Amino acid sequence: MQTITTTQELAAFCADAQNAEYVTVDTEFLRERTYYSKLCLIQLALPGKSDENAVLVDPLEGDLSLDPLLELFRNPDVVKVFHAARQDLEIFYIDHGVIPEPLFDTQVAAMVCGFGEQVGYETLVKRIARQPLDKSSRFTDWSRRPLTDAQKTYALADVTHLRQIYEFLDGKLKESGRDRWVAEELAVLTNPDTYVTHPDEAWKRVKTRSSSPRFLALVQTLSAFRETYAQTRNIPRNRVYKDDALVELASTKPQNMNDLGRSRLLLREARKGPIAEGILAAVQKGLSVPKEDLPKPDTSRDKLQVNPALADLLRVLLKAKTESSGVASKLIAPSAELDAIAAGLRDVPALSGWRHEVFGADALRLCDGEIALTAKGKQVKVIDL
Repeated sequence: MQTITTTQELAAFCADAQNAEYVTVDTEFLRERTYYSKLCLIQLALPGKSDENAVLVDPLEGDLSLDPLLELFRNPDVVKVFHAARQDLEIFYIDHGVIPEPLFDTQVAAMVCGFGEQVGYETLVKRIARQPLDKSSRFTDWSRRPLTDAQKTYALADVTHLRQIYEFLDGKLKESGRDRWVAEELAVLTNPDTYVTHPDEAWKRVKTRSSSPRFLALVQTLSAFRETYAQTRNIPRNRVYKDDALVELASTKPQNMNDLGRSRLLLREARKGPIAEGILAAVQKGLSVPKEDLPKPDTSRDKLQVNPALADLLRVLLKAKTESSGVASKLIAPSAELDAIAAGLRDVPALSGWRHEVFGADALRLCDGEIALTAKGKQVKVIDL
């Protein structure tokens, strides 16, 4: 089992990889104590059956530059294979400005191939590679050195079995003509905007019960300060203050340090120093936002006139399409989109791209009264009217 700790070793492996059809990739990282993930280990494997062409790359040991790997990531002739790639890709984009392409995500491919919603790597190993997987090192501290043999074995298995899973799923997709479907889904993962959090947009992730524009302005400014503070100091946003404390601050509108001291939910560290000063400044900023610039909640779908009978029929149609196509239902159309269609909206993802082929076309025909649904035994079938 080779562990690469020098740029020269990494360059030699990547030189071989430049001529390969694909390379499987995984990472181990820590994020509990930081805003950005700390990369601790990279696992790579070239096509084959043994561990001989699989390596561990240790960025925490020795004198190592990842430039040879980044060059491999940019090679358009080598497919980069991940499972549930989002967090891995975020690391390489944030740290190095690179998103590996062409990309293949076995979790996305498995959903299209009928393995269910957000299927785990362990499940695919059992069902496709038919191998057991030791997950005892799953919650280990990957920043500690030296790594144990058990840790190395665990880490390497995340890319060696991935080869067989990729080859199986890639074959299924090409056979069924669904490789284009997966490409559509991967467009989000290869978009750099997916991995950038803009402080002024952070407030949209905070769950609130009030839709008052002034209250939302305070949520926006308090969220922006928290995000900026966490990013610049590389600490988790919840270490600054948690969402419930943020909502409390937006409601109580503290004006001074004494007001902050009366907060029930604010961390002790946030009641003084730069965080406290930032909170008070954010509150004043939120209170001074001109009325015409106040954020407005998206209420476009709050007053939708959903036809409940049609929504139920769409759910039956979706179930029938899920069973016939083998594609996970939530990947085709979540419940909210079915309600939107039943209310007359047409700008929903379920009605475009590959989803239109699988479900959207018949969903529109159902809405227009051109088809009906009938049950035959345990199956639901579509009939033309």
